[in-house]
Formats: sequence, structure tokens, C-alpha cells
Amino acid sequence: MLFLAESCLIFLLTSLTEAASLQPVPRQVSPGIPIPPRQDPWYTAPSDWEYRQPGEVLRIRRAPGNLTSVFNASEAFNILYRSTDTNYRPAWAVTTLFIPKTGNHSALLSYQIPYNTPDVDASPSYAFYAPPSTQGLVYTDITGALSRGWYVNVPDHEGPLASFACCVQEGHATLDSIRAVKNQFQGWSLSNNTRIALWGYSGGSIASEWAAELQVQYAPELKIDGAALGGLVPNLTAALPNLYDGSYFAALIPSALLGLATQQPFIRQYVDSELKPSGQYNATTFDSIRNMDILSAFNFFANQTMTNYFRSGIQFFSNPTFLDILARDSNMGEHGVPQMPLFVYKAIQDEITVVADSDAIVERYCQARVSILYERNTVGGHLAEETNGDARAFEWLAQVLSGMLEQSGCTVRNVSLNVTDSLL
Repeated sequence: MLFLAESCLIFLLTSLTEAASLQPVPRQVSPGIPIPPRQDPWYTAPSDWEYRQPGEVLRIRRAPGNLTSVFNASEAFNILYRSTDTNYRPAWAVTTLFIPKTGNHSALLSYQIPYNTPDVDASPSYAFYAPPSTQGLVYTDITGALSRGWYVNVPDHEGPLASFACCVQEGHATLDSIRAVKNQFQGWSLSNNTRIALWGYSGGSIASEWAAELQVQYAPELKIDGAALGGLVPNLTAALPNLYDGSYFAALIPSALLGLATQQPFIRQYVDSELKPSGQYNATTFDSIRNMDILSAFNFFANQTMTNYFRSGIQFFSNPTFLDILARDSNMGEHGVPQMPLFVYKAIQDEITVVADSDAIVERYCQARVSILYERNTVGGHLAEETNGDARAFEWLAQVLSGMLEQSGCTVRNVSLNVTDSLL
């Protein structure tokens, strides 16, 4: 099991060598029902991909099936592009670009979905084909953005191995998805002066925030005009104690550990050595999350005591090498300072990370003279704030993408907004 990630990577690298088509408008519409990424050869990179530049388009197609009618878009494209993994090695990822029916080609929203799973078949580019009723705010956010005339970019930011919690990877993939869209469409469909904004909630805020802080050193040529970050998770180390003892969100433990294991060999070895082989809480059950989307995983692992899966119990989370890897790949603010205005929104009673952690990263960025509007909601918890903060994020982004945002300095304020009756 130690070499599982490496074996998967070798398989993906060698399974297809067909070169990419780089025509601005592919002439063949992909027919029929889409194939899951594990089975679809389109999701593999062409030969010599590792020698391309980050953000370079490797393959493009019109999205299969009926996405345009589902999201009321004029076009929807899948783009496979070169990126960089969490260890700064060559990687690739896929993004889906939705083109509005009407628009002025001057606004691009990069919308990072919190899919939070080590199951590559739960990646957004494929998960979009679930019934719209199961997609909640993902569906309405995308359709709402398109109705405003915005282009909407939705990356599979966990990459081809579904490396959830590899935060550097997620930031790189997000930035490179924007590069890929600009490389393919700027000057043809997007204007040279297109404004760009990032938006993500919870796991989507992880990819968005890491893109924001990595931009200055990884993609300095990109001008990003603003980032809306909801349900912020400033570091996983601090979040773990809130998750492993009877939490509704307990599934984030196996999701994060198995996601990290795809790129961190020590994590894979450490988890394998610690999981119990038998009993009620065993390795097979723990690993079953590899084939679950996040909602299925939440329901399956809800309220379990996750330390029961490990031989050393709660001591599993005290291993110094394990904690060092988490710190290097999940502590926000250690890799750069965002160069764009931020809107941060968080429930004071958030169950995944305490609000003090978000307060601290906001204060750190304020000290570095980042312009931030930070709203702390006195109502609801983590899931409720995704709904409670949605309209506020939309309106803030509308100001960013219209060039009308007037925000300077740092404003931190408590609000009391209750749109949902969710208990979480």
C-alpha cells in the first residue's frame, strides 16, 4: 500500500499518449452519457505533458451530455491542463468552463466546490451530472453567476488523484485553471481586460484561499481582483480535535488522511500501519470512503469516534512527522500574502474550526495591509453559513467583477443573518 499513489500516477501517465486538440472551438460535440473519470481516457494527460508550462492546455472538449441546458449556459467545456502538485512536481488537472448566453466578456468567476473526498469520480466535472436537486447552492450559484453574464470556471482542484487536503496542490490547480482558461479563450471569447474573482466555501475556501496566497509567487502574471472565502479552514491541525469524537463531520478525517496519502508517502505508510485490520472499526470500513462523495461519507461516518479506527487511538494525531506534514500543507498564511481584496464570512459557532482561527488569519493579513471585509455571523453553524452568507458573497463579487468595489483597510464586524433553519 505504501506505493499506491505512485502506482496510480504511473498508470495515469502511461494510459494514453494521444496529443491534445488546441482549437479554440472544438467542432465535435461530445455525445452521450459521460464516463466516470476513472474509466474515461480523456482524463489522462498526453505524452510529454510534464514538459509543458503550468496552465498550458493539454486537451479540450465540449462537455458531454446536457450541461448547457442544466445550467442554462451557451457552452460548457472540459479543459485538461498542466499544473503542479503539492510537492512542486509536474501534475495536471481538469476544469469546466461555463459560458453565459449573454455577457460582455469582462467577468470570470473561478468557483471552487467543496467536494472534499478522495474519490476522483466525485470531481465536479463529473459530479455535475447528478440531478440538479442534489446540487443545492452549487447549482444556483453557477446558474446565478451565468445569468449575470459571468463566465464560470470550476476546477477539479484536487487533481487526478483526488488529493483532498493537499492544500498547495489545490491552490496551484485553481490558479492554473484560470491560466488555462485565459490561454484558451482570451482574445477570442474573453477580453484582455477581463476581471477575475475567486469564490469558495468550506473546502472550496481552502482551494480559493491557497490560490490567493500562492498567486504572488506561483502565478505573478495573473491579476485577480477579489476573493470571497466562506467557512474558512485556516489549518487542519487545529480542526482535527473538532472532528474525531462524535462529530457530524467525522468523514473529513478519512477524506483528509487518504487525500494527503496520495502525495505524502509517510501519511500513507502511517495510516496503513495504524488502522485496525478487524473489528467494528477496521481498515476496510475506513478505506470505503474512497468510493463515496462527501454527502454519502457524512451520512456514513456521522457521529463516529474516529480514533477507534487506530491502534494507538487518540495518540495517532500526536505523531510529530504527521503534524509537521499537516502544518506544511495546511496552515494558511505561510506561503504568501493575498494581493487582492478579500471578503471573509464565518459563523461564530462553526463546528469544524473555531472562529478564533479565522480571526487570527484575518488579523495576520490585515497587518500585512490586505483589504478585508470580515463578517462573523452570530447565527447558525458551518452548514448554515453556506446559505446565510451566499447572497452577501454574491453581491460583493458583483462589485468586484463590475469594477465598482470600494473597499480599503480592514473591517471586522458581527452580523446576525438567518436565511436557513439548519441546526448545523
